[in-house]
Amino acid sequence: MAREILKTNDFGFCSRPKLTSSNKFSYDCKDISFAPYGEYWREMRKISILQLFSAKRVSTFHSVREEEVAILIDSISKSLSKPINLTKLVSTLISNIICRVALNKKYDQGDLEKEHFHALVQETETLFGTFFISDCFPSLGWIDKLTGLQQRLERAFNKFDSFYNEIIEEHIDQKRTNLEQEDIVDVLLHQQKNSPYITDNNIKAILMDIFIAGIGTSSAIIIWAMAELVRNSRIMQKVQVEVRSSTHISESSLHNLQYLNSVVKETLRLHLPVPLLLPREAIRHCKISGYDIEQDTRVFINAWGIARDPKTWDNPEEFLPERFIDKSIDIIGHNFELIPFGSGRRSCPGMNLGMAIVELALANWLYYFDWKLPEGMSKEEMNMDEVPGITVHKKSALCLVASKYI
Repeated sequence: MAREILKTNDFGFCSRPKLTSSNKFSYDCKDISFAPYGEYWREMRKISILQLFSAKRVSTFHSVREEEVAILIDSISKSLSKPINLTKLVSTLISNIICRVALNKKYDQGDLEKEHFHALVQETETLFGTFFISDCFPSLGWIDKLTGLQQRLERAFNKFDSFYNEIIEEHIDQKRTNLEQEDIVDVLLHQQKNSPYITDNNIKAILMDIFIAGIGTSSAIIIWAMAELVRNSRIMQKVQVEVRSSTHISESSLHNLQYLNSVVKETLRLHLPVPLLLPREAIRHCKISGYDIEQDTRVFINAWGIARDPKTWDNPEEFLPERFIDKSIDIIGHNFELIPFGSGRRSCPGMNLGMAIVELALANWLYYFDWKLPEGMSKEEMNMDEVPGITVHKKSALCLVASKYI
């Protein structure tokens, strides 16, 4: 059925419903992810594919990713033989990379102080995944105010809005001198001169996509991968043997690491960052598996259920990267048994950037360090519970002990 909706009838289900949280944070659906299907979305999609997240654009920021990963490796080297809060370190790494790519500055260089930034991102992710009464019963929207949800939404939005205003003002300042290279805001401001579709609110809406999708999902994937590896010593040893067979780790060498790639795929299978993907909305009547689906019907794809279906996967609850060795299953939406980034017109345009960060970080950590649980803790005692939200994170922080390999 997912294949019927996302491929066979992709056009019929290529729009998005207007939901309270997404509508607010996307400035009335002026972003890429939540914009309804139409001329505006087609223009934004074209800009995102050709200008923002193309393979060429992602490649231009390889030095940023490698530099931030090297900084983190150095930080870990100073904290050997004692528990390290990897969840916190990963959030810092991803935040710095995304902010440098998007804004040409680190995430704690602005009105959003360092200690508040991660909390604001987490609050926004939670609100995206929260059920608002008004989404199903508009006349009962007053209940969302009564429960305090509407106020939480406004507070988080206003904080991000102030941050974005500061960023745009900095980028249009004629005295601006700290140019390392053209960032995403520069690209959007340049496009603004030639496109009637791009206003300041459009730019802020696209930045929201980048922050929430980029920081949240990449952080979650890395933490789940490390958690599964430390619980499975055989797999940890096997992937480290592969990684350490290289003389050094760089982005250009990642394509040779087949087993590491399989570890990432298996992590995405067991721990999909967005288990139900983003909802779609039918723009016309369609038939799916013999059922009549009327226009304006909301559709949720249970990608989590598909990825754990015992009819498709052997031992679906086990972490087994070997299942992907010498298999042609990809994660970009061609194989419908594994669709962590969706498929078709509304698939995630930023997956190349996200995967470049994830694989580079994991490869370096596994190359330079051996990892184990803190003294007195067994793998059976690890808390693998999830915290709810649009992106599914590990509920408790992942704390591991690192020892230097080289």
